[in-house]
Parts: sequence; C-alpha cells; structure tokens
Amino acid sequence: MSPTIHRSGPYRFFFYASDRDEPHHVHVERDDRVAKFWLDPIRLQNSGGFNRFELKQIHSTIAENQAFLMEAWNEYFGR
Repeated sequence: MSPTIHRSGPYRFFFYASDRDEPHHVHVERDDRVAKFWLDPIRLQNSGGFNRFELKQIHSTIAENQAFLMEAWNEYFGR
C-alpha cells in the first residue's frame, strides 16, 4: 500500500507501508519516474530518472511542506 500524502502539480508524494524501519522519507512520482528524498535533513536518496530541474522543484516543494510530511509519516507509522 502506498498512501498519497501530498500532490503538487504533476507530482504525487507518498510512502510505502514497508518503509517503517527506514528514516523519515518520501517518494515522489510522476509518470514512470519515482525519486526518494530523506526528510530530515532533506536530501536526495535516489533520483529515479528525474532531471536536475525537476529535482530542484521537488526539493523546494518538500522544503515548503517538510513539517506536514514529517507529521504524516509519524501518524501513518505511529511514531
């Protein structure tokens, strides 16, 4: 299961139920691309085929929504 946490333009932000044992992070999907970003501190873990321009946009969106994304993680995984 991969609940959608946030949407911004063409991007879907989500995490997988099996991610519970990893540090806080979010996956970002557009079409057939899926990147992974750690949330604290925010840093790219896997570019998933996105270009640099899109990765900068995604990073900015994560920074703007970091508190919300961390809270969503904690609520979903019960931390």
